[in-house]
Amino acid sequence: MKKLEHFIEGIILASRWLLVVFYLGLAVALLLYAVSFGKKLLEFVEKLLVLEETDTILKMLSLIDATLVASLVVMVIISGYENFVSRFDNAEGTEISWLGKVDAASLKIKVASTIVAISSIHLLQVFLNAQQYTDGQLMWLTIIHLTFVISALLLAYIDKLMVSTKKAKGE
Repeated sequence: MKKLEHFIEGIILASRWLLVVFYLGLAVALLLYAVSFGKKLLEFVEKLLVLEETDTILKMLSLIDATLVASLVVMVIISGYENFVSRFDNAEGTEISWLGKVDAASLKIKVASTIVAISSIHLLQVFLNAQQYTDGQLMWLTIIHLTFVISALLLAYIDKLMVSTKKAKGE
């Protein structure tokens, strides 16, 4: 019976390697997004001298937004792999000590804060083009953004409570 238990545990533990498919898929998606970013940047450069100041700001915000999304994907790939699949081996001459410092709880908070930052940039873009939106649309976009902000704050608060509880228990 113990052999069967070890066999089942081995299969369950090995199943974590299936996550690699997802992380590699995210890496491919990131590559495709980089091509999209390059296209946006090229269009921005081509139109730079004819754009109004507001349009220039909107283009730059779009690039910042894309950068935050790409950073979020990298954060999920690296942290997810490190936390759930395997530790990265320290390649010679490469400093990767920072990788193990993002656990699942802090990753959730980093993801939530990145989503809030992306939402903030999107909302700023909307407000710079407010004439293209109805008051109702502006209200709902603001409510959605505030929902992201409140969610991120609640996640951070819950994480703080969990850390306090662990410290109180002496863990």
